[in-house]
Amino acid sequence: MSRPDEPDPGGPLDADEAARLLSPWIGPDAPFRGAVLAVSGGPDSTALMGCAAALGSGLPVTVATVDHGLRPDSAAEARAVADLAARLGLPHRLLAWTGPKPSARLQEAARTARYRLLAGLAHEAGADLVLTGHTLDDQAETVLMRLCAGSGPAGLAGMAPARPLARGPDGLTLARPFLGVPKARLVATCEARGWPFCRDPSNANPRFGRARLRRLLPLLAEEGLTPARLARLAGRLRRDEAALDEAAATALGALRRDGTGGEGRLVLDGPGLAALPEAVALRVAGLALAELRSPVPEAPTYPPRLERLERVVLDTVLPALRDGRPCRRTVAGILLAAGGGRLTLSPEPPRRGRARPG
Repeated sequence: MSRPDEPDPGGPLDADEAARLLSPWIGPDAPFRGAVLAVSGGPDSTALMGCAAALGSGLPVTVATVDHGLRPDSAAEARAVADLAARLGLPHRLLAWTGPKPSARLQEAARTARYRLLAGLAHEAGADLVLTGHTLDDQAETVLMRLCAGSGPAGLAGMAPARPLARGPDGLTLARPFLGVPKARLVATCEARGWPFCRDPSNANPRFGRARLRRLLPLLAEEGLTPARLARLAGRLRRDEAALDEAAATALGALRRDGTGGEGRLVLDGPGLAALPEAVALRVAGLALAELRSPVPEAPTYPPRLERLERVVLDTVLPALRDGRPCRRTVAGILLAAGGGRLTLSPEPPRRGRARPG
């Protein structure tokens, strides 16, 4: 049982609590020009829309529903969101994901399309903020999914409460104000306020990995691994990740020797890199790879897998640097060459029989 001064863990959000969660993003002192609310019609995003309307911010807010066209009921659900948005006094836009849909990794493709459409609407509306209704339960599922995939600390840190969705002078922020709120409380909020919502049947479809893990959560909770504890783990790892990132960025600056010049190279002090704690040295290598890969057209667009980076950097490159042995390894289109007390990173040369793209 909760104490009198604590919110009911299964009860609805009251007006003051909702305002505390949303005011940093759309309150009168929020540092944004405008916001797009991503509202699918489920209880989480419906609660987000209703609480935003109740806050009565002076910030321009647009409700957006992405119709992925994957279910026969999706158009009707989008119209229901539009009707509720009108009732709440908020403008609504329907965004359609058109074109062929992939047969594999469908949910990942849908997520990519959704954020692309939301970012496009934000740009059109002059908004620099997108809000979603992700909950504590979503965070727990994300941590479990990434644990099953063999992710390292960065993956197990889960979803960030806020992150850049687009960079540049007109940067766009994605924020999740309800990330610490259990889903049950948002369901209760909608029911208490009379905000109708729908339930996406794909959330229970065993075809999708997230749905299969969702069925395991009650069993894990019986053993003490509750969604709250999974979310707390994500928060702790996110804190540690921030410290590692800062240490690695500082170390990378101190280890630079020739810098990145016309040849597109990055030269690091070898003994200095080898003397770092392995967690920091691995992060330094990752930052250096990311810096060099951006202008390399033939490099993969995705970052190297952690296992591959560990095998190359921890098992091969660092031992070679410590022993003063020459070593050459390639990761994600970048050649790492150890020798002469240095580690040189440069674009991978063309292999025999394979011409570089023109």
